[in-house]
Amino acid sequence: MPDMDLVTTPPRTRVRHHMVWIVASLLFGLGSWLIGQGAWIHLKAVTAQWLLHQAWQETLTSQQPVKPWAWADTWPVGKLTIPRLGTNQIILADASGQSLAFGPGKVGKGKFSGKDSESLILSGHRDTHFSFVQDLQVGDVLTLQTLQGNWLNFSVENTAVVDSQEVTLTSNHEGGMLQLITCYPFDAVLPGGPLRYVVTAKLAARKLSLKPRLLPTPLEAQEEGA
Repeated sequence: MPDMDLVTTPPRTRVRHHMVWIVASLLFGLGSWLIGQGAWIHLKAVTAQWLLHQAWQETLTSQQPVKPWAWADTWPVGKLTIPRLGTNQIILADASGQSLAFGPGKVGKGKFSGKDSESLILSGHRDTHFSFVQDLQVGDVLTLQTLQGNWLNFSVENTAVVDSQEVTLTSNHEGGMLQLITCYPFDAVLPGGPLRYVVTAKLAARKLSLKPRLLPTPLEAQEEGA
């Protein structure tokens, strides 16, 4: 009988362990990448708010649009604070996807006027700038600083979860209202669902700045013409 070359077959357990090691390595790499992406998103959000606060102070002084960085296509138009939660956010001129990566934004043509006939909608990401929204309670005070330096006080009236495919979220609601809108649920793994968490607050009293402006400022005129 002629000699035959014998091929040694690795034990099944060795092959199985090798496959487990490969899969574990891939999962570890994917997990590290996702963690890195999450950390980068949060770092970008924090850094952007610092730059936006600087731009907002310059805006109040000059009454001119001040971009937070040279290539920015948006700018600060107000400041939102919630005393009970220690929240202090700069509001951007629009709520596009690119702008919301850096801060909450103003939806539509609503203005920070403090008039009972006008309302305002603000939007932000649930996992960064608007993560505090889930902690708001009925009766909480929200304050908005306007371009003139005035403070508008709002009191939270209710919170609700709505389906954006069934309800149109626009500023065409009762005047003198402020709405904060973010995605829901807050712990969703995948973004982009139809549910929205909506906080509605009603205008209370307005605290005037020490230097009220009677004539429209250049920045106000630009917003009114938009």
